[in-house]
Amino acid sequence: MVASLSLPRILRVGRGAVAELGDVVTGLGLRRPLLVTDAFLAGTGAAQRLMETLRDAGLQPLLFAGTVPDPTTDSLGEGLTVLREHGADSVIGFGGGSPMDTAKALGLLGVHGGQMRDYKAPRINLGPALPVIAVPTTAGSGSEATQFTVITDSATDEKMLCPGPAFLPVAAVVDFELTLSMSARLTADTGVDALTHAVEAYVSRKANPFSDGLALNAIRTIGQHLHRVYADGADVEAREAMMLAATQAGIAFSNSSVALVHGMSRPIGAHFHVAHGLSNAMLFPAVTAFSVHAAESRYADCARALGAATDGDSDAMAAEKFVAALRTLCQDLEVPTPQAHGIDKAEWFRLSPLMAEQALASGSPANNPVVPTAEEIQDLYAKIYA
Repeated sequence: MVASLSLPRILRVGRGAVAELGDVVTGLGLRRPLLVTDAFLAGTGAAQRLMETLRDAGLQPLLFAGTVPDPTTDSLGEGLTVLREHGADSVIGFGGGSPMDTAKALGLLGVHGGQMRDYKAPRINLGPALPVIAVPTTAGSGSEATQFTVITDSATDEKMLCPGPAFLPVAAVVDFELTLSMSARLTADTGVDALTHAVEAYVSRKANPFSDGLALNAIRTIGQHLHRVYADGADVEAREAMMLAATQAGIAFSNSSVALVHGMSRPIGAHFHVAHGLSNAMLFPAVTAFSVHAAESRYADCARALGAATDGDSDAMAAEKFVAALRTLCQDLEVPTPQAHGIDKAEWFRLSPLMAEQALASGSPANNPVVPTAEEIQDLYAKIYA
């Protein structure tokens, strides 16, 4: 098998890297970036500090702080107007997955026009698009290094996976200091998100030796540091490790794929407005238990990397320990069930058939070690509810 690999052209990684953002943008020959972020980062002053960095580099940036959690097609309209009025030649996504995904969508729409539903899977989007520079502030989504964006269709509540090189950032600036103020809940949810990326990249039917190495290293790093950073958000060493692991996991799944957890997670986020990392965590143990028999040796490798099994364990034992370790991890991180999160039971079961259809339509379940039927997906939704 020949693997087709895509990475950002430029990666600046490490403490203080955000101070070099202006140099990155000017080095790409760009002058008028649109800085896309959310109201929270604008309110803390972080976005303004980034604007000053850009101006100090001789650039003419404009700030758009209208990103919403789990961006929708409706939420892109204002940003697209601002992008065009500014005459932007590039887009900087500053924040978690939502601002970065918004920036990617605006980069394509700013050149191509049309509607985001025109670009959803199975279409592979080749561009052209405005260059995107990604600056993550959470250690989870990996969006800074992936050729995907996820946008919810406001008309149908479908969370659309839009893939292709057009969405790959040309550059990423990865500075763990931007994560130091993250809450324990956000730290947990984004950390499990990164772990899910790494595991699904490794067990995916599209896995390859390049993605395998990054995925296992990310799993190993997360296993050593996620509990630490959840317990103490000021643990600088753990913050740095988690930030690097999230980017590695992002590169891994961008060059392999995600699978059933993500396929089932997106509809939960779209219909019930559950944060993406949290909906992944709700699903992760049950989906792994469903899938593990079809890729026992791969899940065993994940278990050993996570520290849940040893080299002396058989693959069958290690894979079994991995499922148990995921359940324990989610308990330790106080991951709620959908019921405990406040989702109405009748509405959950009413929407389960539609969510199963939308999960399958995204294409991600087809990469799973076990390719499920719609009925099996509905059974899994039922199993995790309470």
